[in-house]
Amino acid sequence: MPEWLEAGLWGSVAGGALVVGAAVAWWVKVPARWIAMIMAFGAGVLISALSFELMDEAERAGGLLPAAAGFLAGACAYVAANALLARYGARHRKRSGDQQPSEADVQGSGAAIAIGALLDGVPESVVLGLSLVGGGKIGLAVLAAVFISNVPEGLSSAAGMKRAGRGARYVFGIWGGIALASGLAALLGNLTMQSASPAVTAVIMGVAAGAILAMVADTMIPEAFERAHTLTGLVTTIGFLAAFAVERLAE
Repeated sequence: MPEWLEAGLWGSVAGGALVVGAAVAWWVKVPARWIAMIMAFGAGVLISALSFELMDEAERAGGLLPAAAGFLAGACAYVAANALLARYGARHRKRSGDQQPSEADVQGSGAAIAIGALLDGVPESVVLGLSLVGGGKIGLAVLAAVFISNVPEGLSSAAGMKRAGRGARYVFGIWGGIALASGLAALLGNLTMQSASPAVTAVIMGVAAGAILAMVADTMIPEAFERAHTLTGLVTTIGFLAAFAVERLAE
């Protein structure tokens, strides 16, 4: 199988976890507290993955300066885009309660939420594609981290969409589209980085890591803390440790 095609398939698999989470939220009434704890676990998993699989690898590949520059650029770009989308109703796109606006409340909020979901998922998928460049193997720890974190993201956001009165066609159209876009992002990430220098690779990985950390802090942890309160730190720690163990056992 061509390397770029394999990257696309793995990206789609990871993105497919969003559809799984959305399906659970749509057909099963999951207590808000459980959603919050799953979200906290997913946040810990992502923090671990971006620490050991992204920033560590970026620094080793191209040095501290390119990795740090990419990291800050990714965080700034995500925060700027997120602030813009928040003005159109996408601020609470990962919230499972009544915070998400309906289209009647904020015109254009549906499109903003869709774009926001895409913004959240692309950096993770690009990293999956990068891990296969040069005949490498898929990063098991990153794949597990993205998949595990995508389930509560899809679950929480779909629950909020349902409460806001959005229909099944919209909800599953969004997450199905994001899953396909995740596969495309992984595929393009692999193709475009085939001949990249170590410094460029470090910058790209740093950008992805910075964007992911900003996303975790801006959207996942607030949802987790609102419902889980004092348990948030413990559950996030467990998620971090689980991903760290997967990364070490996969070596």
